[in-house]
Amino acid sequence: MNSSKPALDANLAIALDALLAEQSVTRAAARLHSSPAAMSRTLARLRRILQDPLLVRAGQTMVPTPRAEALRDEAAAVVRSLAALLSPGAGVDPAALSSTFTLQSADLVGAALAPRLMRLAQQEAPGVSFRLRAEELEAGSALRDGRIDLEIGSIDHVDPETQVEELVTLRMVAAVRPGHHLTEQPLTPARLAAAQHVAVSRRGRFTGPLDTALAERNLYRRVSVVLPSHLAAMTLAARTDIVCLVPAALPGAAPSPLTDDATALGLRLLDIPLPLPPLTIGIAWHPRHTADGAHRWLRGAIRRALSTSSVASQHL
Repeated sequence: MNSSKPALDANLAIALDALLAEQSVTRAAARLHSSPAAMSRTLARLRRILQDPLLVRAGQTMVPTPRAEALRDEAAAVVRSLAALLSPGAGVDPAALSSTFTLQSADLVGAALAPRLMRLAQQEAPGVSFRLRAEELEAGSALRDGRIDLEIGSIDHVDPETQVEELVTLRMVAAVRPGHHLTEQPLTPARLAAAQHVAVSRRGRFTGPLDTALAERNLYRRVSVVLPSHLAAMTLAARTDIVCLVPAALPGAAPSPLTDDATALGLRLLDIPLPLPPLTIGIAWHPRHTADGAHRWLRGAIRRALSTSSVASQHL
């Protein structure tokens, strides 16, 4: 013989809370968007399970039994717990966060982000700190196993489980030192190709989209050096006649923070008279973080930091 007691499921707990709070089948049905007949059947089932009448007729009203009185607060607490358990993740208070976020990005992106993220954290989430890593890990697996919280930059992997959000689209411009001979006359493809160039590549590649565009015009540039760092390339361009490429905002758009370091080095930015593919900067994360309040604050902070060169006046 099975002597186990009948189970009180979540729907019955919610109905019990409504019946005990309203002390009326009709009002409890309206509260739960049900019919009085259905609520009457639910009350009958609750009476069988709890072996108590719960609500009894007293003239034109119904009154709770002593057992029902004893259950009222407990039933309400259970329903509140269910609501908290099953509701979408609530937003967190950034000021209460105490977290360290690990981000992976190219050095130029990290250099543009770091001061803005620090400023936002000081204003909104003083308990948050950041660890920035170079593009040294395979992003898909690193996001999956938690070695990094977020990848920022040109997202070129297509891991189907990775969440990706595009933030800003940029164009590439030529950056040269003040007084460079390319600044003396309008820049043409031939004059650009004739200059000395630095290429930026973590894999040591000498060629890129600019070479493809030049080759279509039977032009070829000379890459004198390949560096793994955009910041090193810009520093070299500021001290020599080398030309480097820098991401900048599209025409008519607000200035991109990714050009701040080039401006600080005094570099002149020249429009390239060739059709080059745009550069899209985005963020990638593992879907387990999508609804997490702290991670949502982080994504929002990066979104704001990359969308404008001035974040002090922006709000979540």
